Amino acid sequence: MNNLAVNIGNIPLKNPLICGSGEHFIELEGIEQALKAGAGAVVIKSTNESVAAKEQLQKTDYVMLNSDFKKQSWDFNPAKDTSLFNRSGLHPEPFEKWLEIAVNADKMAAKYDAYCVASLIPASIDKLIEYAKIVEKSGIRILEVNVGAPHGDEAAKGAILLERHAAHIKEITTKLRAAVNIPLWIKLTGQSQEIPAMVAAAMESGADTVTLMGRYMAFIPDIETQQPMLGTHGAYGGPWALPLTCHWLVKSRAIIGREYPMLATNGARSGHDIIRFMLSGASAVQMTSAIFTGGYGVIADALEQIEQYLSEKNMDASDLIGLAADHVKTYADIECKSENKKDYWRDFTPT
Repeated sequence: MNNLAVNIGNIPLKNPLICGSGEHFIELEGIEQALKAGAGAVVIKSTNESVAAKEQLQKTDYVMLNSDFKKQSWDFNPAKDTSLFNRSGLHPEPFEKWLEIAVNADKMAAKYDAYCVASLIPASIDKLIEYAKIVEKSGIRILEVNVGAPHGDEAAKGAILLERHAAHIKEITTKLRAAVNIPLWIKLTGQSQEIPAMVAAAMESGADTVTLMGRYMAFIPDIETQQPMLGTHGAYGGPWALPLTCHWLVKSRAIIGREYPMLATNGARSGHDIIRFMLSGASAVQMTSAIFTGGYGVIADALEQIEQYLSEKNMDASDLIGLAADHVKTYADIECKSENKKDYWRDFTPT
């Protein structure tokens, strides 16, 4: 059997499939289902100190859409072109109860040779630092800080902090790294043109890895009702987003080098998608919407697909990291394939 193991800094993962934070990981039961299915790590539903962010969870709504923006039935067998459009909130329990769940989840994960990752979304930096220290003291082995939650601009004021600038990422990561020694993962937004700079800022400030990238905020009119779908803006993600994340992985790798591990998210629906992310420079991949809409069986199916691919290629998972990224060329590097450069475009022009 080919080796699925990868390393994220000093953290060895038994495989590159990480379950990203979501509503299906609010309770221990959902986390255990993911661990039984074989996930290398599970990120518990995020929390912070904001009451408004917790209350927002009660206003959560979801819709699955195909490529024509038609609503799909929620039968846990979505078509491959299905995207998820939703609004959401944070973990509904008070911090102390959330911490108890997270501690028990990570102890349970260790029995599966896996990890449960604590996830904080800042509302205020001071409280973020306070909570990070408590998480470390509790014995939880990994902390993710999501500074790229897509709902930040639409949530109640002060509920969720969404950062888009490298200078802010540097400030937050520096303060976190000074406060805790626990492995620190920083999750970044996709709603910025500073993504490579943000990656570099997190790396230089002591983050063990970064995750690229949070879903996009979107607005979708319903042509039947002529009203906003869900009545609001919402976070939007699907298979269409995978090439966008891959683009920023490659661009970031070109700046930070080949040794620093990155995580990918937003668009992975299968084992082959995880492989695509890894070829673009990711060391591991967070799957969220695919599991939320397709069930925990998605995890086992994806891992089986990766294993089969590696066997066919006679490779280990770690061999995949950055292979395609390190062979990318610029437009200027490409040689014209036609002797008649002037008329080459005519081959692709409809008549």
